[in-house]
Amino acid sequence: MTFSSGGQFEGGRVRTGSGRGVAAKAAGGGIGGLVLVALVVLLQGGGAGDVIRAVGGNQPAEPAGYVGECTAEQANAARDCRLSATSQALDAYWEPLINSRKGATFAAPTVWSFSGSVSTACGNATSAVGPFYCPADNTIYIDLSFYDQLSTFGIDDGPLAEEYITAHEYGHHIQNILGTMSKAGRDKGSTSGSVRLELQADCYAGMWAGHAATTVHPGTGVPFLDPITDEQLANAQAAAKGVGDDAIAASAGMSINPDTWTHGSSKQRVHWFMVGYQKGSLAACDTFAVANP
Repeated sequence: MTFSSGGQFEGGRVRTGSGRGVAAKAAGGGIGGLVLVALVVLLQGGGAGDVIRAVGGNQPAEPAGYVGECTAEQANAARDCRLSATSQALDAYWEPLINSRKGATFAAPTVWSFSGSVSTACGNATSAVGPFYCPADNTIYIDLSFYDQLSTFGIDDGPLAEEYITAHEYGHHIQNILGTMSKAGRDKGSTSGSVRLELQADCYAGMWAGHAATTVHPGTGVPFLDPITDEQLANAQAAAKGVGDDAIAASAGMSINPDTWTHGSSKQRVHWFMVGYQKGSLAACDTFAVANP
């Protein structure tokens, strides 16, 4: 998706910096042995506790700085500006929607662009685990260099994939606000609570994508994004398909066993992204209300 010409995005939304030089690691060892872990985490998030091993204290590090002010042209060209602009577009979309719900109050998540390793309230992690959301500190963590690996996984490594990843992780924050994350079990299987949680985050990402071109910046009145094209929509569907549990298993040369799934099949992930994109409502994204998500 392309940010609209004339758009301006203030700085200070995204924190930057590594985590105090912490010698953090993810489950499974070094980055050379973490290809499958990274694949599982990519676009799936919300399961930081499943992939991060704490190797010290759980107090988040302080940021070294922030992403500065960006234009739409810079957001379309540079990853750090794109992350900042996408985060602001997500803020503008979700705030009125959540605040309109009785008993719910919106608070934007912190977004942290780190390098190498970072200390979080969910434990310490390296960039090898990929983007993730930590509910304990309401923060989305992303090492932007991880996106260099997308093409290796058969996923288009363009702006749309990056925006989709951010929107999915943001979806987990919405689940945290609404209390869904704490209620869902972490069991496995194609109809498990884990799968339903991840599919709902895909659906929430689809909701945002479907409304991004009609969501305007509150300061400029300019829509955040141009209308999504058929080609871009197809790319989003391909990204969702590429990170299905069955697709990941196949790419790793493993057998496909639905009883072990934690994030959903390619078919499920594409379906729920499109439900959010086409129907655009929280009610439509209730993956816990259907027998077979």
